[in-house]
Amino acid sequence: MIDMAQLPTAPAPIAALREAGVSVWLDDLSRERLRSGNLQQLINTSGIVGVTTNPSIFQAALADGDAYTEQLTQLAAEGKTVDEVVFALTTDDVREACDLFAPIYEATDGVDGRVSIEVDPRLAQDADQTAVVAKQLSETVDRPQVYIKIPATEAGLPAITATLAEGISVNVTLIFSLERYRAVMNAFVEGIEQALTAGKDISTIHSVASFFVSRVDSEIDGRLDEIGTDEAKALRGKAGLANARLAYQAYEEVFATQRWQRLEAEGGRRQRPLWASTGVKDPAYPDTLYVTELVADNTVNTMPEKTLDATIDHGEVTGDAVTGTYAESQQVLDALDDLGISYTEVTAKLEQEGVEKFEKAWAEVLGGVETELAKAASK
Repeated sequence: MIDMAQLPTAPAPIAALREAGVSVWLDDLSRERLRSGNLQQLINTSGIVGVTTNPSIFQAALADGDAYTEQLTQLAAEGKTVDEVVFALTTDDVREACDLFAPIYEATDGVDGRVSIEVDPRLAQDADQTAVVAKQLSETVDRPQVYIKIPATEAGLPAITATLAEGISVNVTLIFSLERYRAVMNAFVEGIEQALTAGKDISTIHSVASFFVSRVDSEIDGRLDEIGTDEAKALRGKAGLANARLAYQAYEEVFATQRWQRLEAEGGRRQRPLWASTGVKDPAYPDTLYVTELVADNTVNTMPEKTLDATIDHGEVTGDAVTGTYAESQQVLDALDDLGISYTEVTAKLEQEGVEKFEKAWAEVLGGVETELAKAASK
């Protein structure tokens, strides 16, 4: 049973989101945030109830300052490889963050107080190895709050099922299309079915599905600008919200099925939609656009700190902004199709770019660690 009274007091807009069923997570984790007390302060004063990280975020944290120097030096002395060092650094950060969020985890019956860690993105097309590493990450962090992030590539779908079947909670990331989102939900339900068959307590298995928003607008707005007609201009900034809102419609449909209801009767927890990439990239749009316009029950909004600050400062939360918008949202996608903008092409491109971006960031992490190990070895 969730005891909202046990959560730290939140600023009014965050409290309004919480009341509407939205959990606010921070999309940024670093050792500097942990050691300085900044993350604890945000928990205490800003109303965040979870945190996510990814290779890009970790790469930026590693490159900024010397928070990792001492551990890097120690690991170098132990003769650890670059991959072993990265594994140790990231799992240590996530474990420490889990401990900070433990009271929220307890107060929300495991729904929140969550910390995510990504499987090596180089494995995005290798289902078997992704499942192996997901288990290793879960066992190494060794905290019930941890979510293992697995990308929603076609190869990732069986890894999602296999990981959930082991009783490990999963954050499915890099979802852009409605078709892939439905496949993700199916992979989730299959995983819970397998866990139940194996005799696991499925009430302890949680999942979120990270549906990306702003990147959809960035890609489609560029194509609309190339078309340049008044009709095209009128559609700018509408695709991301329309896509996410139709994803919520799909969520409502899947979790109303008899197939799911049977699992829910056994204690199964619904996989929550998580709105990711919610920082506004076009300054012409309100900086809280992907927060206030995506309010819906049983969702998560993971925000960069800039968006969190903007929401606290001037976010106007007026309740559910999603249900009841489905016909209008479909009209937006239909209008894009009429202009010759292929939804399938756009979402496939965004998925490929998302994987490549994480792979590039991971390569930069490995390169940075290799450099630091060389420095430590030469001392």
